[in-house]
Amino acid sequence: MAPFSKPETVLRQAEGLVSVGQSHAALQSLTEMFASKRFRSTPLATLEPIMNRFIELCVEMRRGRTAKEGLMQYKNIAQNSSVQSIEVIISRFIQLADTKVREAQQQAAVAVDVDDLEASETPESILLGAVSGDQSKDRTDRALVTPWLKFLWESYRTSLETLKNNARLEAIYQQVAQHAFKFCLKYNRKVEFRRLCETLRLHLSNVAKYSHQQHSINLSDPDTLQHHLDTRFAQLNTSVELELWQEAFRSVEDVHNLLTLAKKAPRPAMMANYYEKLTKIFLMSGNALYHAAAWGRYYAIVTNIGGKSEEEMGRLAGQVLVSTLAVPVGLHTEEQDELKGKNARLTALLGLTRMPSRSGLLKDALSRDVLKLSPPSMKSLYQILEVTFDPLSLCTSIAPLLETLSADAAYAPYLPLLRRALLSRLLNQLSQVYSTVKVDTIFELVQPLNVKTEDGQKSIFNPEEIEAYIMGCARRGELDIRIDHKVGSITFVDDAFRIADDAPIASSSKTRESTIQPSLAENVRTRLGKIATSLHNTIQVLDGESVPPPQEDQDARFKELVTAVEAERKALQIKRALVARRRELLSELTVRKEKEESSRRAEISRREKEEESKRQRNEARRRELERTKKEIESIRIDEAKKYAQSLVDKGILKANDVDKLDNYDTEGLIGMQVAQLEKEKKGMNERLRIVAKRIDHIERANRKEERPLLAEDYEEQQQLDRTTFEAVQKQRKEASKQAHKEDVETKGRLKRMMGDYDSWKQILLEKKGDAYKKKKEAANKKIEQEKAKRKAAVTKAWEEEKALREKEEAEIRAKEEEERKQEEAARAEEERLRREEEERIAEEEAARKKKEDEANARRALREKERQEALEKARLQQQREDEAEERRRQRRAEEKEKEAADKKYGSVRGPPVIRAANGQEPAWRRSASGAGAARPRAEPSSVTETPPAPAAAAPAKLRPSWRDREAAKAAATSNTGGTGSPRPASPALPPAGEEPKKDDDGFQTVGKSVGGGGGAWKSRRAQASGGR
Repeated sequence: MAPFSKPETVLRQAEGLVSVGQSHAALQSLTEMFASKRFRSTPLATLEPIMNRFIELCVEMRRGRTAKEGLMQYKNIAQNSSVQSIEVIISRFIQLADTKVREAQQQAAVAVDVDDLEASETPESILLGAVSGDQSKDRTDRALVTPWLKFLWESYRTSLETLKNNARLEAIYQQVAQHAFKFCLKYNRKVEFRRLCETLRLHLSNVAKYSHQQHSINLSDPDTLQHHLDTRFAQLNTSVELELWQEAFRSVEDVHNLLTLAKKAPRPAMMANYYEKLTKIFLMSGNALYHAAAWGRYYAIVTNIGGKSEEEMGRLAGQVLVSTLAVPVGLHTEEQDELKGKNARLTALLGLTRMPSRSGLLKDALSRDVLKLSPPSMKSLYQILEVTFDPLSLCTSIAPLLETLSADAAYAPYLPLLRRALLSRLLNQLSQVYSTVKVDTIFELVQPLNVKTEDGQKSIFNPEEIEAYIMGCARRGELDIRIDHKVGSITFVDDAFRIADDAPIASSSKTRESTIQPSLAENVRTRLGKIATSLHNTIQVLDGESVPPPQEDQDARFKELVTAVEAERKALQIKRALVARRRELLSELTVRKEKEESSRRAEISRREKEEESKRQRNEARRRELERTKKEIESIRIDEAKKYAQSLVDKGILKANDVDKLDNYDTEGLIGMQVAQLEKEKKGMNERLRIVAKRIDHIERANRKEERPLLAEDYEEQQQLDRTTFEAVQKQRKEASKQAHKEDVETKGRLKRMMGDYDSWKQILLEKKGDAYKKKKEAANKKIEQEKAKRKAAVTKAWEEEKALREKEEAEIRAKEEEERKQEEAARAEEERLRREEEERIAEEEAARKKKEDEANARRALREKERQEALEKARLQQQREDEAEERRRQRRAEEKEKEAADKKYGSVRGPPVIRAANGQEPAWRRSASGAGAARPRAEPSSVTETPPAPAAAAPAKLRPSWRDREAAKAAATSNTGGTGSPRPASPALPPAGEEPKKDDDGFQTVGKSVGGGGGAWKSRRAQASGGR
């Protein structure tokens, strides 16, 4: 992975890459920054411009997946600190995509216009249109607009996926969803709208799944629920406008499910919109009963809200009445369990406790004065269908009304339902009057309803449709009917003793319409009830008072009852109002308590989450440090092993030395590898030199052999070129002659038309000349006017610019003057500080020089003492060398004397030994034995000198250094003798050992022996050191 760079640096690099046309590389650099672990710790103020640039690049290159990954990363960082930043980025993302779509549409329009100007119809375009069936604009849109439409749709999906299931992002989520609905509606994208609805439905179903997460959506919150309701109503409106009725029904179910979660009643205007959309859905599905029920609910809400004019209320009342009258008459049975479930769902969507019925809907509409507010045509329709009983003239009477309704766009969709309801009413009335009817009679009765269509075919009530409708009514149990095709009749079955189990069971919510006369089965079924009622009335008459109370008493009792009923009704209303108010207060108190409890739990949860997150961050930081250390160590070891293994492979390092890798560092291994590479490079260069030399020899030989062949090849090539040139020239001349001949013939043919061409040209010039002159004069005049306007505008702009420039220059001068004063003050302050610094440095330099002078003086004194000590040591060493030479000579003389004595055997006197001062000889006896010679006694006036050791005595009998030192001390203390004592020599430093140095770097010389200092050395060692 590349090393992490600062976000500002990455942004500058991306801008540089974009400026040179490397947009893909710029996007790749920004994408790599998102993958870095340090990206999360970057401040949002720095990330927001980077995200804006990242979004722009993604939109320009249509990289939807890359944009989604970047938005997800940014959301995870910014959702806890700055929700507004996420909203800005998402809004800009969608805005840029929408702008690209508009630009593509403009480009497509321009492309189509240009094509039309250049060549409106070409053979290629005609053939392509015939084969593909597409127009030129469709192909242009598919090439230019469709890719950007796809990207805009993908941007909406990406935004919704980024913002889903987060309470803090709920507002922008709902805004994006509504913008997506507008997109589907604007471009008529039905497939995308279905996918969008499924996506929103999936997100809503996952709310419970992600409820344990931070910032999860709480549908118990009224604001959140209201946002979702607004979005679902926008979805419902869009689906109705796109005429996607199945999706509209699903949207209605979504709204209903959300309404069941609401603790407060929704706004009446919202519910009015809800029922209005339901009316359209039920009308398109052909469910007349629930369509009428939806209109009834909508009318009730609009009546309570108010605010509509009388004309609008009249039209609305007419729609309520016509939808109710369009419900077919008869028994409606519930045949299957799945149908029961479907009706229960529809009833719940309308907010009803039981299934609606035609009679109930009609009574409810009449109780709300719908008939009074309806148009006259609706009143006439109600009068014919519900009040009068004339099956033979029913269709004739209602046909003009249907024509009137078909002319009104608001009532025209109800014509198929009204015709079906009219046929149901006709068969119901016929069943009450007749037991058997000819099929042809029914066709004649419905003949006034058949209208001619534009193609001349009868579109309403043909025999097949009527028979199918009758059989459907029989199957559903609305009519007890049989069809006899042999005789061509219809029989209405009226069996008084029909088994109850075989009879169709009517729904509890559906009752038979009022009839003129009861059927036999109805009489048998209600006979016992009627007998019981008659007997009860008879007993009341026989056991009651013989004289009825007066009319005044009855009126008074009736008035008392009415008053009591009114008082009871008012008391009941007050009680209901109190109960409702208490219920509202209790609900508000419960909601308040729930909010307080939820806020308290949220606060506790937030604190716990903060503590846990803090602990996790600390733990993660500690683990990260440990992991980093381990990684660094492992990387170091791995690199060393790799280098060692590479050196083993190349033969630089032995294989058994790999286990001793800790003894080698990486730099040492790299040095060994570099040395091996240099060696290989030298070998390669040597081999290349040998190969190059061989190639040179081969090339020289080839050229030597090739030289005579080149001349022959040149001659052959010249001959071939000459032949080819002559052939080409000959062909060109023949082609030119043929072309000239054809051109002359063409000129002869066209010369006949020149007269007509010139005359027609002259006519056109005469016709168009005056118009051209007028247009030219008008154009010149307009040009002069535009020049004057442009000149005035430029002069005014120049003056304004000059005034603005002078003002800016004055401001700049003032600002420069202020900056100059500040700079002078700063320079003065810097000068003062510089002088103080120089004075301080001078003082320090003086103190340093003083110390150096003192140190130099001390050093010179020590050097002088050292030179004096060295001179003394040199003189002492010289004296010792001279004394040693004299002793050597004496020993040689003694050896010669001893040799002469042994040869001649004569006894001679003791040898004369001179004193050390060389003035007076010292007499000693000959040392014939092993003992040392004793000094003879001298007068007291003569100073005794220390005896010299016998030269011929063995080494073990020589005096030790202690004896010699004692003799020296005795000789020094004796002041009466004539011989001068030997001066003491200073001790020299041992050979091979560096003298001790002082702190200033100079060596010191030890004091002389006579002075009591230094280390003792033998004279032989001193002599050898001096030499």
